[in-house]
Amino acid sequence: MAPQQTGSRKRKAPAESSSSQGSAADAEGPLLPKKQKRPATRRSLVQYLKDREVGARGGAGLSGSKGELRGYAVQKLPELLRERELALGTLNKVFASQWLNARQVVCGTKCNTLFVVDVHSGQITRIPLMRDRGPWLARAQPSCGIHAIELNPSKTLLATGGENPNSLAVYQLPTLDPVCLGDRHGHKDWIFTIAWMSDTVAVSGSRDGTVALWRLDPDMFNGSIAWHNDAGLPVYAHIRPRDMETIPRSSTSPSNRKVRALAFSGKNQELGAVSLDGYFHLWKARSTLSRLLSIRLPYCRENVCLTYCEELSLYAVGSQSHVSFLDPRQRQQNIRPLCSREGGTGVRSLSFYQHIITVGTGHGSLLFYDIRAQKFLEERASGSPDSCPGPSGRKLKLTCGRGWLNHDDLWVNYFGGIGEFPNALYTHCYNWPEMKLFVAGGPLPSGLHGNYAGLWS
Repeated sequence: MAPQQTGSRKRKAPAESSSSQGSAADAEGPLLPKKQKRPATRRSLVQYLKDREVGARGGAGLSGSKGELRGYAVQKLPELLRERELALGTLNKVFASQWLNARQVVCGTKCNTLFVVDVHSGQITRIPLMRDRGPWLARAQPSCGIHAIELNPSKTLLATGGENPNSLAVYQLPTLDPVCLGDRHGHKDWIFTIAWMSDTVAVSGSRDGTVALWRLDPDMFNGSIAWHNDAGLPVYAHIRPRDMETIPRSSTSPSNRKVRALAFSGKNQELGAVSLDGYFHLWKARSTLSRLLSIRLPYCRENVCLTYCEELSLYAVGSQSHVSFLDPRQRQQNIRPLCSREGGTGVRSLSFYQHIITVGTGHGSLLFYDIRAQKFLEERASGSPDSCPGPSGRKLKLTCGRGWLNHDDLWVNYFGGIGEFPNALYTHCYNWPEMKLFVAGGPLPSGLHGNYAGLWS
């Protein structure tokens, strides 16, 4: 499809439901700083953890497979993490995040800002948003912001929302040059979630109750030089979805079939979706989407996040106070739901890595659940320096910092000037090679304006 000449620019709903130069960025300094050299003698955290467990004193050498060591580190890492808060100025609520490389994370906010933060220096680089070719009716109304950011499997493309939150925007990596905008015959309401099925096929889920499948022409992004018009503004293609499917209307809540989260199973070539009417839906995902089933969830209030574990063939759904586990191939589910018990503020973000699931809550805390043992990871009991401390019986919980809160009239008049609110952790993402965890969010009440971001390492 021939690209249309369009220039890109920059451009805020109850509790929130929750190498190359950077030619697309309008910020201070280069987007991709040079890598810092590390001392050659530095030992990895995996080795340190293994040596500490077996009582090694000199670090003689390690036996066992890399997989065994990585699994060991996954279980031991959470108790060693320490927080360093990152200042985001006056940005409002970070809803989505992904690591771009060892030191940069790309984020999207409620105030419709797409930016890259350098976790070493704290520098923030704003990325211009793509604009629809035609006028959109909601331009004068506050938008919901950017709820989803996803990288394709080869990490060469990034999909997120446009200036119009109904449109799907795709950028090339690592330059973040605009590639295309899905603003033709697509969603008629905000995009809440995105999943990649392959390097060139993405799926988006919307508040309008539809799931759209987008196929990208490789000719749009195979060139090494970005297109620009006569004014020097980036040029990008305008595309339409190859397929659109509507979530079936439930009898219990027919008007609330908003698609809130998606997760793709590469092994089974299936797409899972969660809708706010309390259902889980499954499609066979090929060149089009073919619905296989819809299941009523055991806990159906505020189902706002979904993740999938390939190794266990298991979906996990976060709701107001529980995480439910689903294996669509099993008639009876063998893993009981876990209860977060965080004051009913809800599960706001979820991620799987091997057998550990990380839970970000609406009350500013991170919890870690071992699927194999079917219990939360526990704090270590304090013991003598020479002994190996055992579990304390207390759930391991990492509590995030205060972040920033705007003390405006709404805060004074409706919340009585309460000094601080726990931050809902709307997003988190791991950088496993570096053993780091990026966490971000903001105050849970919809009207409050604030943000939180932290690097745990």
